[in-house]
Amino acid sequence: MSRILVVSGSPRAKGNCSVLIEQFCFGASQFNATIEVVRLHDRNIHPCAACRSCKESDEANCVIDDGMTDLYPKIRAAQALVIASPIYWWNVSAQTKLFLDRCDALDGPSGNVLRGKALALLLAYGGESVEGSGASHAIGAFQDAAEYIGFNLVGIAHGTAWEAGEIRENEIAMEMAYQVGADIARIVTK
Repeated sequence: MSRILVVSGSPRAKGNCSVLIEQFCFGASQFNATIEVVRLHDRNIHPCAACRSCKESDEANCVIDDGMTDLYPKIRAAQALVIASPIYWWNVSAQTKLFLDRCDALDGPSGNVLRGKALALLLAYGGESVEGSGASHAIGAFQDAAEYIGFNLVGIAHGTAWEAGEIRENEIAMEMAYQVGADIARIVTK
């Protein structure tokens, strides 16, 4: 079964990232993939302790038992990972950054679990442009990580919106989210 794990790093349950996720899922719905959405804000995720216990074997997970613990098997089982985040201070949200830092536990002696997986980004920001909002910094970080780790950055949907749900009015962002959903679902259901 094809699995897509969508991770939302937004503190708002019904904010612009949620709208982009809905549109992504609508685009992916034309294919037979299982989609699970996880809200990071609802989880108690601690920062990485840099203990390196996760590097001892490929099966090792992070020793911190918190809101990440049950996500590791979901990430391993997924063919695609979708990260949705608002842009705060020229980068992804704190919730998203904690999640990404803790994904270091997926990089064992034989390589990174994310290698070969499809990845997509859904970003919402308050600035007038991808450059002025800082979204370009987040996009650049994911592009660099894709090259280094070897995951397939399938697509990026992004758009500007200030108020919760306002991104619905951004036709370009909505079309991008729909298309990224269709593209990533097409890849994982081949």
